[in-house]
Amino acid sequence: MSNISSNWQKKIGSERDWVWRGWQTRYTYVRCQSNYETGEGQNLQNPPILLLHGFGASIGHWRHNINVLSQKHTVYALDLLGFGASEKAIANYDSSFWVEQVYEFWQTFIQVPAILVGNSIGSLVSLVAATTYTDMLAGLIMISLPDPAPQAEVIPSWCLPTVELIQNIVASPILLRAVFSIIRRPSIIRRWVKLAYSNPDRITEELVDILAGPPRDKGATRTFCILFKIMGSTKLSPSVKAMLPTLEVPMLLIWGKQDLLIPPKFANPSQFTQLNPRLELIELDNAGHCAHDECPEIVNSLILDWITHNEVRSQKSEVRS
Repeated sequence: MSNISSNWQKKIGSERDWVWRGWQTRYTYVRCQSNYETGEGQNLQNPPILLLHGFGASIGHWRHNINVLSQKHTVYALDLLGFGASEKAIANYDSSFWVEQVYEFWQTFIQVPAILVGNSIGSLVSLVAATTYTDMLAGLIMISLPDPAPQAEVIPSWCLPTVELIQNIVASPILLRAVFSIIRRPSIIRRWVKLAYSNPDRITEELVDILAGPPRDKGATRTFCILFKIMGSTKLSPSVKAMLPTLEVPMLLIWGKQDLLIPPKFANPSQFTQLNPRLELIELDNAGHCAHDECPEIVNSLILDWITHNEVRSQKSEVRS
């Protein structure tokens, strides 16, 4: 383990392995510090938080958030299967698949209504989980929210066979393996991650180490081929616009104004607030796609203040690890 790796791993709590449906997965947790210091159980006013990373990221991407949030909440972070230190498995990846992983993790370790916090694809998984398993949810926080549905809406039905043919050619395993062998190099990762960050000073060696490690794992190339194909599909998840109106919990959507991966002027995040009055939108200046890592002090404060203001609460006191 490099010094860089050991340094960021010290910031993310107690890492553990959990076998889910026969696959090895990685998670971490930090107990609520205020309760730990007083010897009390979990505070009923402060529900646990479950963090879900974005595409290509991992629990390490929350290294600037976990300890701060744990001052008032027990915090968990999970590596979705296929990412981070979780197994690079052959599986039918889509949002509903990861939702099953998240829900069974919640059933195993948390068991009380929690606040789901996601970034990018993690936001989408959180949203699908919230609409599928309402018993696990106390609140929902999304940091940039992709919606695969608009792609299907703008492509005429008669064009779909041609589009799918092109996607299958681009997603050829031979081509993808060659591409993956190049893009997983740290020097290349440093270049493409600039699309996700507004401030280049936030693209540190530590960040590159977090992103460059998992692609070197056994089975990573094979998994990348599977993930690439599903990420280009409109079958990744239901429509965000269809899901949002169904939710009855407090929701917060945080969006970086300089997000180049899902630009606000095209995504028009304000449209989402019109679908549900319980959804609050905050757009951040000088922030890109990963606002929680680019301006963690601001995002941490927003999350904690929003939870307090909305009186988001849990109902039980048991916490397991």
